[in-house]
Amino acid sequence: MKNNKRLKRIIVILIILAFFIPMLLTPMLSFGEEVDVETKLNNEMEYLKYIIEFVQSKYVGEKTTDELIEGAVKGIFDTLDKNSSYYDPEEYEEFFGHISGDFSGIGVYIVEEDGYVTVLSPIQGTPADKAGLLAGDKIVSVDGVDIKGYTTEEAANIIKGETGTQVKIGILREGEKDILYFDITRDVIKINPVSYEILEDDIGYIRISQFNSHTLENIETALAEMDSKNIEKLVIDLRNNPGGLLDEVVAILNYFIPEGPIVHEKRNNDQIITHSSSLKETKYELAVLVNEGSASASEIFAGAVQDTEVGTIIGTTTYGKGTVQTIYGMNHFGKSEGLKITTAEYFTANMRSINGIGVEPDIVVENTPPTFDIDLADIPNFRMKDKLTLNTVGLDVLAAEQILSILGYEVTEPDGVLDEITFEAIKKFQLDKGLWSYGTLDYTTQETLDEALSSYIAESIQDLQLQKAIEVLSEKDEN
Repeated sequence: MKNNKRLKRIIVILIILAFFIPMLLTPMLSFGEEVDVETKLNNEMEYLKYIIEFVQSKYVGEKTTDELIEGAVKGIFDTLDKNSSYYDPEEYEEFFGHISGDFSGIGVYIVEEDGYVTVLSPIQGTPADKAGLLAGDKIVSVDGVDIKGYTTEEAANIIKGETGTQVKIGILREGEKDILYFDITRDVIKINPVSYEILEDDIGYIRISQFNSHTLENIETALAEMDSKNIEKLVIDLRNNPGGLLDEVVAILNYFIPEGPIVHEKRNNDQIITHSSSLKETKYELAVLVNEGSASASEIFAGAVQDTEVGTIIGTTTYGKGTVQTIYGMNHFGKSEGLKITTAEYFTANMRSINGIGVEPDIVVENTPPTFDIDLADIPNFRMKDKLTLNTVGLDVLAAEQILSILGYEVTEPDGVLDEITFEAIKKFQLDKGLWSYGTLDYTTQETLDEALSSYIAESIQDLQLQKAIEVLSEKDEN
């Protein structure tokens, strides 16, 4: 009896296996066999279609086919290196504007300050500059929308728009009681990543913040100014420059690197493409400043200068991004999308690889932040709620005492009490800053104390790297 039951159980199991084994083996055999690339791709596309349909039929939420396909494409790029990316239409527009240096807007640098989006500075010659926006203006509304508490990114997204369209900006300005409104017509804004000046001992200083599509034209302007004043010693500051366009940095290096290789590209088929300089005779003595924030095109610049010995690299070891990305614009059913793919590794003029290594400076110099008796992190933020006078107590008083102490004013040990000594110190500070000198810690005095502390910190930071660059170039003159 038992044997009969066991036999029946075995028969049932065999029937079940006979039904499922072909189903399980078929795809394994299909994808395990040697098949041509096109057939395999077709099979995988059918599989992807099946997965999309399966998700849509089982998933509790709602996902469109477009959303799932976009997710699949992003998944492909997740398997590549960290520098390869897929950009949806909105991301692609933003990225392209960043790398090209062009965008449509009003032309203003903004920061977050005390809960407000605040104008750091309008860009010279842009609609914001021509309309009269000023540094320190607090932007409170955009087209009637209250933006208090917005991040700079959120504010920028609604300030930017199509060229020729108008945007209404409401601002609070110190000294004005009411909100000021500006109707500003958006235009194409070209970001100039180059600034320059002439330092001591006839040494030129050129700062390049990135290599966008306007870097070369602005470098040429800077060099023309240097040439007009017979400046042949240059500090090129590439600190915290994340890189940019390969063609731009190669074109710029044609002004500095003698005839020969600048950088080599090794493609995925092992083909090596060499970008060279045609400069017959070098004109400038260079000191190039770099740090851990100098990457990609900045490292191409530093590597070329170092290998050809036309200058001295000063600072700290660079980031170490030695790969080249190519941007491909794609049109997906009328939508512009972007693919950024790592297509090559680059090597310096002497065929050095710096990927993951960086460029080590010829002279290592680290900038160290200033130190104070009072920890800056311990200073409370002014609340701007009360006007504080003699014998009042609070955190705002404590902040004022700490800041006044750092600035060199005579105060007692900071304790949060506005005593006679602190009262006199506030009066002295107000007098020095051209304010009404009456000892009351009012809103304007609180703001001015904050500004004075920021300026003092900035002035206290010794730029040892720049100092070394000037020293090196000056020594060459003596020798």
